[in-house]
Amino acid sequence: MKPLLILLSTFTLALIIIKLIYKEYYFALSARIAMAVMLLFTAIGHFVFTKGMSMMIPGFIPFKTLFVYLTGIFEILLAIGLCTHNLKVLSGYALIIFLLLMLPANIYASINNVNYQEGTFNGNGLAYLWFRIPLQILFIIWTYISTIAIK
Repeated sequence: MKPLLILLSTFTLALIIIKLIYKEYYFALSARIAMAVMLLFTAIGHFVFTKGMSMMIPGFIPFKTLFVYLTGIFEILLAIGLCTHNLKVLSGYALIIFLLLMLPANIYASINNVNYQEGTFNGNGLAYLWFRIPLQILFIIWTYISTIAIK
């Protein structure tokens, strides 16, 4: 829920600030800024909740902690790319693929009741997916529209 709130509030704030500065609305730019801020927020979780995020990764994948750190760094790089004119489209495609690849980890975490913030198995379980899957779809559509569909 927090990433969605950050995304929407940052979008609104960016839209207002850009309108005040440029006297026009730039929806795609505001949307990219909002997604970048949201990615920076979620990237912090990779370094603060490393143990719990490692628990979201299925057992057959080695080097879980390293994987969590690398995906956090990747989110930071994607955030920078979304705000870089020459990299926004490439970053958009990369982010869409990244979001699709991370969905199985969210499904695995839900099935196993992982609470990534506490690093325990007392999470919300499958009920979490009723929110997470539509949220993931929203992030993908948001990214597509703001980086690929609108030039």
